Amino acid sequence: MSTDVKRLITVLAALLLAALTTATARAAEGDGDGPSAGQRIASALRTSPVYVDDAYTDAVPPSRQRQLADRIRSTGLPIKVVLTPLTKGDEFDGDSEVLAGIVRDRFPDQRELIVITTDSDFPDSLEGYEWPADTHQARDAVAATGFLDEMRNAGLADLTAKAVDLVAEGKGRQRYEEAIKELDGSATPDAQASESPASESSSDSTGGWWLWPLIAVPALALTALATRALARSRRTPSAVPQLVFATARAAEDARLRRQAEAEVLALGEATQAAADTTTPDLQRALDAYAAAGKVLDEARGLPDLAGVLALAQEGRDALAGAPGLPLCFFDPRHGRAALRTGWRRLGHRERLDVAVCQECADALQGRRAPEVLTDTDEDGRTVPYFELPAGRSVWAATGYGSLMSPLAGFNTRRARTG
Repeated sequence: MSTDVKRLITVLAALLLAALTTATARAAEGDGDGPSAGQRIASALRTSPVYVDDAYTDAVPPSRQRQLADRIRSTGLPIKVVLTPLTKGDEFDGDSEVLAGIVRDRFPDQRELIVITTDSDFPDSLEGYEWPADTHQARDAVAATGFLDEMRNAGLADLTAKAVDLVAEGKGRQRYEEAIKELDGSATPDAQASESPASESSSDSTGGWWLWPLIAVPALALTALATRALARSRRTPSAVPQLVFATARAAEDARLRRQAEAEVLALGEATQAAADTTTPDLQRALDAYAAAGKVLDEARGLPDLAGVLALAQEGRDALAGAPGLPLCFFDPRHGRAALRTGWRRLGHRERLDVAVCQECADALQGRRAPEVLTDTDEDGRTVPYFELPAGRSVWAATGYGSLMSPLAGFNTRRARTG
């Protein structure tokens, strides 16, 4: 391979990575004026298992949405439905698998999850995804819906309802194979019928041209369905969505790092300005500033960067001389907490007194799981940060200020590790 060709490949690879980074950064950060599409969808799904974008409200009006939600609840399965337009270049890069993966990431405390979404390639069709394993054969069950003869002229609401029923039935693979077999069988008589008139009229001066629309339209429809079935049958887990998720997380990491750097810089300037004053807690502010800088230098991901924000907040409170509530326990990126409330972790008897933002307080009040900051456990699984052992994570031990001062937790860990 020549040097010029190698250079061209390198440039193209860099351009592709830059495009992915730009697109997923927008997805991770939103438009700067509000939450991202993934955040909005996840927030809505905590209230109802059905999310319908405004573009689809004519096809699935509120009354049908409520019926779908009731239908899902009656199955007892962890099903979430997301009906939203998907277009190349949007926040999900037009990929239903990326959309489903982002929804999955927004529910880290829910081990089992089934997501039914609009299809990337066929707007009037659906896709199914399931975690941690294909226990209910969700992918095949949802795929079968589009091939059922009874669903040929069904609207999106009816298709979704049928998809939920087939997932609940748990025989998705069988239903899909039966639907494809019926599709293959129904093509034969049509093909035979269309062949005869064309051959009989071949001596006609028209050459049978007027029959071609009658033959071609069904043929094209069958070709589209067959192509879709073939593509689905050959589909394997792709590395591309994983790259997109990783890039999105990297974009959020970069955004939070910039915020953390800015807050540490601002705290440093504030402590310097207060050096000639009689601020009672100036030393604690200086200690918080030093700790925040050290954590920032050694930060390995979002949990550490969120810890920088918590330390900077503690330093500002020390300078103000009137400590307020710490950052939100569930996700410090939500900002300063609005109130304290009692909360018990799933599977634990101990009830904790935690500081939460208003959105998380509303979620708890409505018996919904709040959005939480995640970390990685020793087995490589993504879990809520507070599920890590306190000895392994200073943030799990301190709750970013809800359970213990972040500065005290940092000093304790530093003393333990030397």
